Amino acid sequence: MDIQKRYGVRTLILEIIVVIVGLIFLIPFYFLLVNSVKSFADILSNSAGLPQAYLWSNYAKAWTAIDFPTALKNSLIVTIVSNLLLVLISSMAAYQMVRQPSLFNRILFFVFVAAMVIPFQSIMLPLMEMASKYRLNNSMYGLIVSYLGFGAPLSVFLFHGFVKTVPLEIEQAARVDGSSRYGVFFRIVCPLMQPMFVTVIILNTLWIWNDYLLPSLILSSPELRTIPIATYSFFGQYTKQWDMALPALVLGITPIIIFFLFMQRYIIEGITSGSVKG
Repeated sequence: MDIQKRYGVRTLILEIIVVIVGLIFLIPFYFLLVNSVKSFADILSNSAGLPQAYLWSNYAKAWTAIDFPTALKNSLIVTIVSNLLLVLISSMAAYQMVRQPSLFNRILFFVFVAAMVIPFQSIMLPLMEMASKYRLNNSMYGLIVSYLGFGAPLSVFLFHGFVKTVPLEIEQAARVDGSSRYGVFFRIVCPLMQPMFVTVIILNTLWIWNDYLLPSLILSSPELRTIPIATYSFFGQYTKQWDMALPALVLGITPIIIFFLFMQRYIIEGITSGSVKG
């Protein structure tokens, strides 16, 4: 009865607004999916309407044109390896800064925070010079090292704030039981940091998977192209192959949507477990 009483006109209006906002956010996906199965002429003449003929062959042509398996493999390697290194190194660095609050660690943390506000455009030329000097250009490991450097400030900042919420008494009890410092971190602290692990992985995955600028600066060989670089090949100075680019975009965003749907369960679990942690 109480639930029925609370459900009034105000709640109904709020639900209608939420539904409308959700539909507005889905409009770009409608244009993307509908136009991906149209001919080039149909896209130009009637981009908002349904296709006159569903050309599913567009996906096969785009798959072959950009060598999608190779681009997918490159994107997966860069995203997975960069995420693993960022999560491991950033969490350990943040843990050290919090548990050893020396002057050096405080200054180092402020350096990480300050690095978050540096515009990427201001360090593009120095980045290319350093990449050429240390032979990091046109290589997968060079791109991964670059993502590690640019992603570490935000990751350390997020882990630093979360480590402060981990009770120190739990770690002290584990040390009394004979656990080493690394054992305390990997067996005690890491399981408690699962919500932040998921958050950092999702943020970095969305950034790395969709990034175009950094791979375009580091990579030059066609066999090393990631999905955004491969998709951009359909956009020339004078022509834009929309009938090929849109299916390629659908192919490119499908893995990240599947990833987000898979990780959504862990996000909810992390929120619920973190809400009762005491």
